[in-house]
Amino acid sequence: MRHNGSGWAGALARVMAGAGLLLAGGAASAAPSVTPLLTGTAHQALFALSTHADVAIAVGAAGEILESADSGKSWKAVTPAPTPLSLLGVSVQQGHAIAVGQEGTVLVMNGDGKWAKAVSGTDNRLFGVSVNSGGQAAAVGAFGTVIKSDDGGQTWASIAPDWSAYNKDGEQPHLYDVNMDEKGVVTLVGEFGLILRSADGGKSWQTLHKGDASLFALELPAEGTAYAAGQNGALLRSTDRGATWSDVDTGTKAILLGIHASTDGKVVVTGMHDMLLSGDDGKSWQHLGGEEINTNWYQGIAGAGAAQTVLAVGHSGQIIRVAD
Repeated sequence: MRHNGSGWAGALARVMAGAGLLLAGGAASAAPSVTPLLTGTAHQALFALSTHADVAIAVGAAGEILESADSGKSWKAVTPAPTPLSLLGVSVQQGHAIAVGQEGTVLVMNGDGKWAKAVSGTDNRLFGVSVNSGGQAAAVGAFGTVIKSDDGGQTWASIAPDWSAYNKDGEQPHLYDVNMDEKGVVTLVGEFGLILRSADGGKSWQTLHKGDASLFALELPAEGTAYAAGQNGALLRSTDRGATWSDVDTGTKAILLGIHASTDGKVVVTGMHDMLLSGDDGKSWQHLGGEEINTNWYQGIAGAGAAQTVLAVGHSGQIIRVAD
C-alpha cells in the first residue's frame, strides 16, 4: 500500500489550531457511483472515519491509523501503529482528535500531531467516540460503558446510567455510537433500539427510543435531520434534534453501519452488502449496487473539504469516494 502524505503537517497544524469546519453536501443523482481511493490487503479493515475541514482520519484493525490532509485524495499511515489493538471509533474536531478501541484503548492526538495513550478507566471494548470543539468528549462501548472527558480525552470518568432502571434484570447493553454536541449534550445508541440522552453530564438520562433492533450508527448534525441505523435494515429519522424518532422503510434488511447527512438533504448510509442514498432528506431512497457494494461492506462515512467529498471506509482497508 502506498501513501502520499504531502501537505499533512501544515493541514494538521491548522486543524489543531482551530480551522473552520466545512460541511459536506451535494444532491444525489440518478446514477451515483463509488471510486476506490485506497485499497489495502484482505487482512486489513477500517472501522471508523472522522473529518474536519480538509483533514480526515480513518482507524481500523491492529491499531491502523490513516491520515489525509487533502479531503481524502492522499493518505499517510501512522507508523509504527501506536497500539496493536483494533481501533473502532475516531472523532476529530477543532483542536482535538481521539481514537478508541479494544480493551478500553484511548489514543489522543497531541499538538504536534503524535498519538499518545490515555487512561480510560475501563478495559471494556469502546466502539464509538465524539468530541466537541471545547474538548468535551464521550465514548461508549461494551456492557453499558459510557465515559466522559472534559479535557480533550486526557482524563476520563464513567457516566453510565443505572441500567437496572432501563432493562429488566439490569442487563447492560452494548453501546455503539455517541454524539457530544457543542453544548455538552450526550446522545448515544445501542442494543434494544436504545437512544438515550443526557444534558447534565451523565447525572440523568432520558430515553428517546427503545425497540428490537440494535442501533450501530448515529448522525446528529447541529442543523437538519438526524438519523440512526442498525440491524435488519433499521433506519430511524428525527426532525427535532433527536427528541422524537420515526421508522423509515428503505426496502433493505442489510445490517446498516454508518450514516452521513448533509445540510442540503443528501444522505448516504453504509452497511453490509448494501449502500443507501437519498437526495431528498430521507423521504425516498435508492440502493447503490454493483459488485463493489453487493459483495463487501463499508462502515465509517463522513464528508470532507470544500469540494464536499463523501468518503467511506471498510473491508480490505479500502477507502472510497461516493459521488453523484
